[in-house]
Amino acid sequence: MANRDELVIIRGARSGDAAAQLALGKLYLFGGASLPQNLPTALHWLGRAATQGVDEAWQLIGANIPFEVAQPARAQALQWFVRAAQEGIPAAVRVLAQLRRVDPSPGDTAGQARQDAIPAITPQPAPAASSREVPASVPEAWRAMEAEPDADQDDLLRLRTLAAQGGDREAQLALGLHLARMNSEGDRVESSSGTVNFKRALRWLAQAGEQGLADAWFAMSRIYIRPEFSQRSASEAQACLERAADMGHSGAQLECGIHAWRARRGAEDNDVRAVFWLQKAAAQGSAEAQQALDRIAPSPPPAGWADPLLPLLTREILSSQPLLAARIELAAMFRLTRAEALLLDVKAADQGHCLVVDIRASYGRSKRRLVLVRTAAERQKLDRIVRLFEQVGVDMEGNYRQRLYRLKSWLGADMMAAA
Repeated sequence: MANRDELVIIRGARSGDAAAQLALGKLYLFGGASLPQNLPTALHWLGRAATQGVDEAWQLIGANIPFEVAQPARAQALQWFVRAAQEGIPAAVRVLAQLRRVDPSPGDTAGQARQDAIPAITPQPAPAASSREVPASVPEAWRAMEAEPDADQDDLLRLRTLAAQGGDREAQLALGLHLARMNSEGDRVESSSGTVNFKRALRWLAQAGEQGLADAWFAMSRIYIRPEFSQRSASEAQACLERAADMGHSGAQLECGIHAWRARRGAEDNDVRAVFWLQKAAAQGSAEAQQALDRIAPSPPPAGWADPLLPLLTREILSSQPLLAARIELAAMFRLTRAEALLLDVKAADQGHCLVVDIRASYGRSKRRLVLVRTAAERQKLDRIVRLFEQVGVDMEGNYRQRLYRLKSWLGADMMAAA
């Protein structure tokens, strides 16, 4: 569920504010506190910000949007990848080459000239973190020995410890896992030397986690739920798990989603949070997360009652009955029932990544359910409809019977019976 700050950003973006569009694009690009990572939606909002002259927007597009997301929106996205490539952003160079390989666009006579202007990219090494002076060759020596199947374990441990003390986050993670006698998935690993030391493991894993390694936070969550750990804490385990999930750890996202779904009776909006995490995990290829999503929010049927009504939305109806027309569009797009379409509180239902369809207060026979916002096109149409409901007072709609009467009056009883 989008929090209050994110809702402010969403409203600003919908109203055309470039800064809000950039901020919303970032939220969908990296995942916000409550909004899921959604690259097609990120591309949509960043593209709108770039169109208004925000340079950071097209730079983010070039650096973070992959070919698979850019290709369906090639006509709109190509210009931003060209600009990013000309600025020397490596990822943009690669995606631009793929876009032109798939569709060279013969009519774009300036395209090749721009491609020729793209400079060669020389990757720059990232600065190494250092918390203690150690020889510069230690991290490289540790990595080389780590890759040797027959390496002396005592020498490997010594080099790994030195590298960890020097601030190497991969060494800190490896040392923490070694001390906890577990692998990166949290499974117990038998070792012939040394004993388990969870407290020391946590210290090294925390350092690796603070340097951006999601695996370290996930490993810490596994330690905190170990029954043999003297400081076992379910709350600490959950906090570490959510930290890993926020940083993109697919397994943590899956676990957070499943946990939220199981706890939905404790807080009704936990189902929204469950879908949020499961969408993130599914986007990274988790089949288990996708299966859970399919159970929680099944794919809509191929056709619905509102589909044959869409061609009847004439200019007269759109101008005189804008909210009615919008509700028909929503019903066709998200396969809402007639009662859901007419009674849904559209602004409250929109959670960014899904719709909460809940009309129980007005229609006792209904059930609360979630409908996923699956594509950037759906997100764009939904934004337009939400803006409409924000601008027009809903008091004019009347109660359910009045709305249903208006629907039948405008569209005709015969067509309604067929629908």
